[in-house]
Amino acid sequence: MAQPPILSVALPSDTGRVLRYPTFKGQVLNGKELWDLIEGLEANGLLFYTHLLTGYIGSVSFLNNVLEVVAKLRSVNPGLIYVCDPVMGDEGKLYVPEDLVSVYREKVVPVASMLTPNQFEAELLTGLRILSEQDGRDACNKLHAAGPEKVVITSININGDLYLIGSSRKDKDEVPDQFKVMIPKIPAYFTGTGDLMTALILGWSNKYPDNLARAAEHAVSSLQALLHRTINDYKLAGFDPKTSSLEIRLIQSQDDIRNPIIKFNAEKYS
Repeated sequence: MAQPPILSVALPSDTGRVLRYPTFKGQVLNGKELWDLIEGLEANGLLFYTHLLTGYIGSVSFLNNVLEVVAKLRSVNPGLIYVCDPVMGDEGKLYVPEDLVSVYREKVVPVASMLTPNQFEAELLTGLRILSEQDGRDACNKLHAAGPEKVVITSININGDLYLIGSSRKDKDEVPDQFKVMIPKIPAYFTGTGDLMTALILGWSNKYPDNLARAAEHAVSSLQALLHRTINDYKLAGFDPKTSSLEIRLIQSQDDIRNPIIKFNAEKYS
């Protein structure tokens, strides 16, 4: 009897195949376990992916293992899109060992297709201080020069206003298309918004591969709807959302994720 094909590989969908490795501060896998996983996928004919998405990584050795995975996946699919959320810290504070910063800057940025740093992480990767919108755009340009075609600085606080600044280019000699999205501040703290934002940007940029601004509009609108739902549900339960970090209402917000009402529009820079 003939072995049936793996349909997700033989008949790929428009949504692509994403290998997601979300590591947290309790790090789930070590390097050997990660490579065992990759070898298992390869042995079963499952190593074709359109996207790789990485988040928090807590050690230099593991980050180097991830780089080996990128090379392995691209040996199967040279068009693999590597989306890297370089989780290192926020608001001037590092979450990871300091020696990871140079590995991200020197090894990861050059092989990434898309980067989604926050303001502090973009400063670490570029060596630039981001105190204005122009500084954010300059940081994007410097990251483009190092490799990635798409850069989204997911949150920049300038004089009390919160922005997302995005930038994309197809060719090294091309002037990037750059834009901003104003993000309203919500007086609450949430768990998991960074991971979700990067996942949303990946998903919508896959649907709109030549329009990063439109992808960002969808991602921001989805996330904002989800956060407001989270706050409202905690209030309905009689809990003050300002007093603790909140678990986001992900399952209950599926419609907002799949079909967001676009309330936050991108403004393109000239």
